[in-house]
Amino acid sequence: MIAISPIYIVSKGRWESRLTMKALDKIGIDYYVVVESSELDQYARHIDSQRLLVLPQSYQETYDTCDNVTGKSKGPGAARNFAWDHSISLGHEYHWVMDDNLEDFHRLNENKKIPVRCDSIFKAAESFTQSFSNCAISGFNYYSFCKATDSVPAFVPNTRIYSCLYIKNAIPYRWRGRYNEDTDLSLRVLKDGLCTIQFNAFLCGKVTTQRMNGGNTKEFYEHEGTKAKSQMISDLHPDVASVVWKFNRWHHHVNYRPFKKNQLKRVDGYFAKEKINNYGMVLEKQSLSNGVS
Repeated sequence: MIAISPIYIVSKGRWESRLTMKALDKIGIDYYVVVESSELDQYARHIDSQRLLVLPQSYQETYDTCDNVTGKSKGPGAARNFAWDHSISLGHEYHWVMDDNLEDFHRLNENKKIPVRCDSIFKAAESFTQSFSNCAISGFNYYSFCKATDSVPAFVPNTRIYSCLYIKNAIPYRWRGRYNEDTDLSLRVLKDGLCTIQFNAFLCGKVTTQRMNGGNTKEFYEHEGTKAKSQMISDLHPDVASVVWKFNRWHHHVNYRPFKKNQLKRVDGYFAKEKINNYGMVLEKQSLSNGVS
């Protein structure tokens, strides 16, 4: 089973944990993993070489970090730009790009979060996104942000998309920024009058970056905390973003209300007949490895 568009996982220092890779393996979806050349051998011990893509040095050298700091990691944006261009080279109109710390995928229905073991949620998300001519980015919300006791809509338009993004290749942007590059990309899209879709019907379970080794934990948060990360998005978008202190650390706060006026535009005739399509999804009770179901 393969999703319509290619899936890219940008990974650094996590060849042993491989959470997103393992989650997609359970579903049966193929993917690429973008790694730095210095870590290729470590990843190659665990991942089929046909799935591994080495980040060209040119993408690192030309990446816009949106600051003048030198001597530390530029973040994952350069690898994400390479994935974007790679998908275009394959002739695709869209691509998925994911963080490497997603531990599972779920379908939220009737306040139940059900683990997914097929590619149907990706196909459904792709089809729904493509039904709107001006939807630039969509993606899955975090599992932890949709509590079983809450009433949430199937999707939320015109907000930020994090960690698991489905991107329209033709939009005139590329990743930038050392930190919070996903928030920056979402805001540039929205400021230009385009739309985003955040799915609640489909969720990804993300392990907090600072709870895992690898990624940018050591380069960024272990030493400098979250202030610089939050300040960058405020500096790039002072009209809608600010730095706030809550939950015992610095955060960025973004006001997405100005973008509620952006209206999704349905592609004429995309859905010829209005009917329920579950994309092959069925609810099954499965036994766990310990015999409990």
